[in-house]
Amino acid sequence: MKIAYLIGASLLVMGLANGASAQDFKPKAKGQFIVTTRITSVAPDEKGDIKTAAGVDSGLDVKVKDDTIPSLGFTYFFTDHIAVEAILGTSKHEVRAVGGTTDVKVHATRVLPPVIAAQYHFNPKGRVSPYVGAGVNAMIFYNSKDYNGFKVKLDDGLGYALQGGVDIALKGNWSLNADVKKVWFNTDAKINDGALKSKVDLNPVVASVGLAYRF
Repeated sequence: MKIAYLIGASLLVMGLANGASAQDFKPKAKGQFIVTTRITSVAPDEKGDIKTAAGVDSGLDVKVKDDTIPSLGFTYFFTDHIAVEAILGTSKHEVRAVGGTTDVKVHATRVLPPVIAAQYHFNPKGRVSPYVGAGVNAMIFYNSKDYNGFKVKLDDGLGYALQGGVDIALKGNWSLNADVKKVWFNTDAKINDGALKSKVDLNPVVASVGLAYRF
C-alpha cells in the first residue's frame, strides 16, 4: 500500500469527522491507554553495495522489497500531552542482488521491528490532535530462506526512529490514526560464508492508517 493512498484515506475520514458534533468524543488525557490497529506499509530506503572479502566492489547492489502488514500500537499517557507508544508488527522482505544484467533473488526474511517512542501530543482535548515522537527500534531477522545458491546472514541490531502522526476523534472512544515513521537502521550482511559482504542501510519509511480505541 502506497503512502499517498494511506494519507488520502486519512484525509477523507478527517473531513467526515470534522462534520460531526464537537461534544461526542473522548479527548486524550493523563492516565489514558490507547490501542491502535493499523494497516502499515514498510518501505525500505536501502543502500548497500556488495564487495568481496578483500573489499573489491563486485558491481552488485542490495535491493529490498516493500511489504504491507497489520500492526498494533499501545500508547500510555503520562500527562495530557506526553505519552509513550510501543509498536508491534512483523514484515517479510525479499532481498535481491542487482547490477548490470544481474537481478537475482538471494534471500527472503521476516523482520520483527518493535519501536518504542516518546511522544508529544498537540491539542489533546481537540477532535484533531497531531503528535510527534522519537525513539528506538530493534531489527530481529527470523524465518529466513536462501535462494539461487546464495547463503545470506543478516545481523540483528538497534536503530532509532522519528515519528509524526495525527489522531482524529470519531465518536465515543474511537478515533482514526494516521502515522508515519522514519527508521534508521543498518546491518552487516555476510554472503556465502564471507566470500561476499555488504553493509546495508535499510532506513525504512513506515506509514500507517488505522483505528484506535481510548480506554
